[in-house]
Amino acid sequence: MENFENCVVDLSDLQFILRVLGGKWKLHILTKLYFGKKRFKELEREVMGISPKMLIKELKDLETIGIINRQTFNTVPITVEYSLTKEGLTLKPILDQMKEWAIMFKKKAGEKQDNR
Repeated sequence: MENFENCVVDLSDLQFILRVLGGKWKLHILTKLYFGKKRFKELEREVMGISPKMLIKELKDLETIGIINRQTFNTVPITVEYSLTKEGLTLKPILDQMKEWAIMFKKKAGEKQDNR
């Protein structure tokens, strides 16, 4: 077994990642925005099961953190579009890597279940 006594782990960065990606809806919203700009109603329709109130909250959180942009257009009625910032786009390879890990882990976990 490896010795990790001298290993110092700063959990604050990992906790920040969980804050950005955590919760039931943020990953759903981010994956929809990877395909381009979306209006509020489009997101509400595409993120199945989310209430308008929760969508507003999650979008505000992601905007405050700097992961998405909110752009308002002076139309009647007012149009609001959401898109990923440059920082938000940098999450894509990380999420792809996490997906690959999950596929691998589930496969191995399934093999362990089969061997019981």
